[in-house]
Amino acid sequence: MTILVTGGAGYIGSHTVHALLDRGDTVVVLDDLSTGVKAQVGAGAAFVQGDVADTALLRRVIAEHGVDSVIHFAGSIVVPESVADPLAYYDNNVVKSRALIAACVAANVPQMIFSSTATVYAEDAAQPLAEASPKAPISPYARSKLMTEWMLEDVSKATKLRHMVLRYFNVAGADPKGRTGQSTPKATHLIKRAAQVALGRVPHLDIFGTDYPTPDGTGVRDYIHVSDLAAAHLLALDALKKGATSTAYNVGYGKGASVREVITGVERVTGSKLPVKESPRRPGDPPTLISDPSRIKAQLGWKPAHEDLDGIIASAFAWEKRINT
Repeated sequence: MTILVTGGAGYIGSHTVHALLDRGDTVVVLDDLSTGVKAQVGAGAAFVQGDVADTALLRRVIAEHGVDSVIHFAGSIVVPESVADPLAYYDNNVVKSRALIAACVAANVPQMIFSSTATVYAEDAAQPLAEASPKAPISPYARSKLMTEWMLEDVSKATKLRHMVLRYFNVAGADPKGRTGQSTPKATHLIKRAAQVALGRVPHLDIFGTDYPTPDGTGVRDYIHVSDLAAAHLLALDALKKGATSTAYNVGYGKGASVREVITGVERVTGSKLPVKESPRRPGDPPTLISDPSRIKAQLGWKPAHEDLDGIIASAFAWEKRINT
């Protein structure tokens, strides 16, 4: 049977496609290439360019490829952009996800993994965050993700579709083999932007907010290597195929680094002093996000292999040197 990966030409999606192919799975990628890069899709995957809400196309792809599992990455992810244009995010992340879920139910696809976010949790929730921590998203992006989580929860109660939600913390780094990495030209990921500054492609690095209630006033995040995140998707998929019930998991390391600490790490790894510009907080950014990953480790046996922050930075920098975005 075949795994359909929506958004499989994107950053996290392409890493997961490579991980699936590496172990011999059959994969078909559906991506509209609005932000994805076709060249970064693994050569062994079938590729279809199209919209995840194109019901006729979904029906054909599922039937022709014998799809029995879906990993759903496709969507918009920039928090400030979602604040400025919330309707676009509700359309792309909620309405289109509903169309995909409906197509899976109609075709009797039994399992789906959904790409969610740690920003669904309440800003004042105790850190580190467990899966049962209070939910109170503060941006349209995060709300759109939680809405889709709710849809899946309700659909799984009413149909045979089982699902797993993976709530990502801050994803960074690149494939150790150099096959794929973060390639969106205007990506807002801190470590990517810092690498661009170190290479002289961007004049300075913005620090958005220096007055957060954190040790050095800058936002604290739980940075996770993208390859460890891809591995979590494979474990979730295997569990669903063995009959696991629908649930959600945090995917992070359980430790945080501030913006200033990341900047110091990039300077250490690259040997370059980064020019920075302190700017006001961005709307929708919580001060701290740190995971409690004990559940995914205990239930799925997830064992991170790339926890070192300098290693994450080094892989991101190596990828950035290979491309010109």
